[in-house]
Amino acid sequence: MAGIGFELKKLFSRKGLMATVRAYSYATMVCAGPMLLGFLLLLAAMLMADASGAARHDRELLVTMLTHALLASLVVTSLFSMLTTRFCADMIYEKRYDAILSSFYGSLWIMLLLGGVGYGVFLYFSGVALLYRVLSFLLFMILIVVWTEINYLTMLKEYRSILLAFAVSVAAALLLGALFLWVFRIEAVTALLVAITVGYAIMCIWYFVLIYRHFPESFGTSLRFLQWFDTTPQLGFTGFLITLGLFGHLVIMWWASRLQVQVEGLFYGAPTYDVPAIFAFFSILITTVNFTTSVETRFYPRYKEYFSLFNDGGSIESIQEAENTMTQVLSEEMGYLCVKQIFSTLLFIILGTILLPVLPLGFNSEMLRIFRTLCVGYAFYAVGNSLLLVSQYFADLKGALLDALVFAVAANGFTLIFSLFVKAFYGFGFLIGSALFCLCAYLRLCAYLRRLKYNVLSRQPMFAGNRKGCFTRLADRLDIRAARVQKRRREYQENPEQKEESL
Repeated sequence: MAGIGFELKKLFSRKGLMATVRAYSYATMVCAGPMLLGFLLLLAAMLMADASGAARHDRELLVTMLTHALLASLVVTSLFSMLTTRFCADMIYEKRYDAILSSFYGSLWIMLLLGGVGYGVFLYFSGVALLYRVLSFLLFMILIVVWTEINYLTMLKEYRSILLAFAVSVAAALLLGALFLWVFRIEAVTALLVAITVGYAIMCIWYFVLIYRHFPESFGTSLRFLQWFDTTPQLGFTGFLITLGLFGHLVIMWWASRLQVQVEGLFYGAPTYDVPAIFAFFSILITTVNFTTSVETRFYPRYKEYFSLFNDGGSIESIQEAENTMTQVLSEEMGYLCVKQIFSTLLFIILGTILLPVLPLGFNSEMLRIFRTLCVGYAFYAVGNSLLLVSQYFADLKGALLDALVFAVAANGFTLIFSLFVKAFYGFGFLIGSALFCLCAYLRLCAYLRRLKYNVLSRQPMFAGNRKGCFTRLADRLDIRAARVQKRRREYQENPEQKEESL
């Protein structure tokens, strides 16, 4: 992400209001595009359904189906998001650009297969109308593709095209929804499900064209990225656990709290909790953008200089001096990030308390209390997640996995306890879990940095290992098979008569 930060930093250096707005728009899309897009369309669907005069049951069913598709698709894509990011970074470093597109295909078809089967079974027994099940399934599958594409688009640095595709897709979804609702008078659930699915489909095709245009095709196996499960298995689990901690409290509130609402069949929701959570989530955007555009871009040069000294024959004094400078810059930037997040959280709490009751969303005193609590919880999460990413910079993958595990277990565990036994404190389960996550990430990073030279030099294996894991062996066999197919295809192309005889 540091390379992206440097590119975004150039945009922020330009003067003028429009240049600043453009830079923040690009940075927000790159750093928080998936969740921001999902929540914006979810909020728009709520407002449009309410404006069209749809029945309360229809509005709740629409929001619940959209929420289930969004969260389920984000959980599925989290299995490979960090792993494929690491794989692509290594391929770029080795200048093996042809391996990037194949990893996109490979990870995508695995996620579509696993997610399609799992979510398809859920929809089959969901108890809603057949049309709703089909539309929900299509939306879910398209969402998996879009989230995966956004993960790869960060490498392109074509921010204008990315933002244009985002704007066109959202505009198309909203215009199509308005057309279905007020011109063709289609009932609200079908109209908005179709509109949002079409909007995401436009984005899916647009983003695929961008990716396909920049990365060459390869003839090797598309599952080579699975080899990174053998070398860095912690990345896959870390991404999944972070997503589980971030969204698990919502699912628990649907199924185990007094706020639970059975909308229809297996579709449950908790609007009193979900709506405040959507607005509270936006309070971390400033920190998310700032981490990439400020923390990483100031920290990375010092980080690179420090580790270069080990390879370039730096003296002990120069290494120690570089280490002190690096840790000082990191400490300063993380301090600034915390201050900005505190300011953002206070601003959201104050403005939300004033403005949210005015919106036609039915905010009451309990929803406002949940909103304030979750704002604080998301603040702890934003800082903790930034500390976790810094730990991954130093290759402390086990530490990052431990942090993510603490977050997932604590946030969901305390949410379950509060939802069952302490009903007056909804939202505090996620807050406590996020606070423990932040504390654990901070203590782990500090302990790692205190023994940085030992961790860099003495904890590494003395000899390079030659053992191949099951995923590496699988990728090797598939590569041999792909090479055989490629050779046969080349022979057919060079000798068409042989091809006809074989047929």
